[in-house]
Amino acid sequence: MVATGALLMALGVILGAFGAHGLEGRITPEKIEVWKTGVLYHLLHALGIVALGLLAARPGVSSGIVTAAFVCLLVGILFFSGSIYGLALGGPRWLGPITPLGGLLFIVGWVLFAWVAWSADRAG
Repeated sequence: MVATGALLMALGVILGAFGAHGLEGRITPEKIEVWKTGVLYHLLHALGIVALGLLAARPGVSSGIVTAAFVCLLVGILFFSGSIYGLALGGPRWLGPITPLGGLLFIVGWVLFAWVAWSADRAG
């Protein structure tokens, strides 16, 4: 989990650099801002996956809830940021409705993360 999060962080940095340097002048400034939003959420949630992986090693943590939180954050990145990247590059309009599904997965993932943290704190 920590390795997956770290690799997603590396990918987020690559995509951020690509947006800043590779897309400049190729897409509108508005679409660059959309791209930046995708990168921001990508990086924040990849960092969350790293933290979740570190928290998972604590005693009293339910591996099932950790796995569910991990899947929600991972698929959230794919749906939310992935659809935003596609839309910024002029992808099909059907990507638009996928973005809020990714956002919903982020919310569920963070709620599950909180549950994991609370459980670990109670276990001592």
